[in-house]
Amino acid sequence: MIEPPKQPVGEPVATPAEPKRNSPALQLWALTLALFGGVLGIIGALVQEIQSVVSVGLILVVLGAPIIEEVLKPSGIYILQVRWPHALRGRLHTAFLTALSGLVFGYIESLVYIMVYFPDGSDTFVLFRLTVTPAMHTIASFLVGLGLSTALIDWANGRAPLPKASRKFFMAGIGLHAAYNATAVILSATGVIDVVGRY
Repeated sequence: MIEPPKQPVGEPVATPAEPKRNSPALQLWALTLALFGGVLGIIGALVQEIQSVVSVGLILVVLGAPIIEEVLKPSGIYILQVRWPHALRGRLHTAFLTALSGLVFGYIESLVYIMVYFPDGSDTFVLFRLTVTPAMHTIASFLVGLGLSTALIDWANGRAPLPKASRKFFMAGIGLHAAYNATAVILSATGVIDVVGRY
């Protein structure tokens, strides 16, 4: 009887169905889901937008929007963590993909403001929306991404406490976003810069 070759000691046994961590197809899929997460975040922003019209608008602009948007922008990353965790090659890779979600979100939101809400906005408004706003969303999402790990999924499923790193980085991203919103409201209200609408 012919015996199959033995696996060298200390090396993990790979199953045929197990995708390679650095597979180009898997990394392309991870990138696609990260970009898709930015689009999903827009849905949360629209819900928040409707609520701000019928309730305490300024509080939702400064505090509600950052919480809702920073939690929803990494939607694609959450999917990766649940279904394809091996596609995330480490903390910085996860944060980079989350930042891409924020960048997509920032540009979609800005284009909606420029083309739909304020089509007659000034050149300053358009420039601000196409530079500062996407940059803020990208940086805030990067901060949130630094705290994303499979431990967060365990918390969401009730199997573990909320990881301190996740809480810390979520608060950093939300705090940056809230500070940006408050600053933009103040600059608009005082007429320092022509920035209108929700930020």
